Amino acid sequence: MAHDHHHHIDPEAGDAKVAFAIALNMALTLAQIIGGVIAGSLSLIADALHNFSDAIALIIAFGARKIARRPADAQMTFGYGRIEAVAALVNYTTLIVIGLYLVYEAVMRFFEPSAVAGWIIVIVAGIALAIDLATAALTYTMSKSSVNIRAAFLHNVADALGSVAVILAGTLVILFGWTWVDPAATLLIAGYILWQSLREMPAVMRILMLASPPDLDTAAVIDTVQSTPGVASTHHVHLWMMGEHETALDAHVVLDPGAPADATRSAVKARLAAAHHLHHSTLEMETPDHACRAPLLIGH
Repeated sequence: MAHDHHHHIDPEAGDAKVAFAIALNMALTLAQIIGGVIAGSLSLIADALHNFSDAIALIIAFGARKIARRPADAQMTFGYGRIEAVAALVNYTTLIVIGLYLVYEAVMRFFEPSAVAGWIIVIVAGIALAIDLATAALTYTMSKSSVNIRAAFLHNVADALGSVAVILAGTLVILFGWTWVDPAATLLIAGYILWQSLREMPAVMRILMLASPPDLDTAAVIDTVQSTPGVASTHHVHLWMMGEHETALDAHVVLDPGAPADATRSAVKARLAAAHHLHHSTLEMETPDHACRAPLLIGH
């Protein structure tokens, strides 16, 4: 299966948008906390807490983007690109902690209900929804090409849905006096936060664990190598994601007797690029007489 890992993106694009989104979320967090305290609304404070995490997520994402642009050096010979996966992991972990905390607070509020000012909830949450949508729009395009920015983007999407839940809760309090809806909305917000985070976490872990891309068949890659004219077999194969859009292959290749090493290596690389869009491959060529003894096909 073809897998294109070459996305030509201006590394400087989007910095101003991310910075503006950070400023919006910080201002919104302050407004929501004040409104939540005045209204006595747990769901509004929960939304504020999540919004604050949005701002922190964007700050982490912004810093990671800057660090990721550094060129490779003697200390980081593969470069700094994987810092974006680390930032995404931090953001998702933070979301999980926040989600669990909100579940706890909501359950406690069911046992100890308090008065809630519905109109303040609706007004503040309405402003929050508008800002959440604006922030999500600022980061949407970048989220398609960066696991790091996508984590921050999902923070904002979750918060926008949270604002909708808070508006609904405030409306029901105004119309029917149902104060229990406030912690119920908090549980919905927490549930969505946990679901999104746990769903996205495996993709980040794959990058950090040096896993092969989920949509690239390792067996097919090995078959491409071994079916190249001049190749007798291959072993010690490593196929991993260097970053979200970069895949690397490292392998030992045993030549057929008399096959030219340089020409065969070039042929293997060309076939890998054509069949799988693998443009970063390191191949150690071995003659039958000097091949590894009892090697593993994958790994060492």
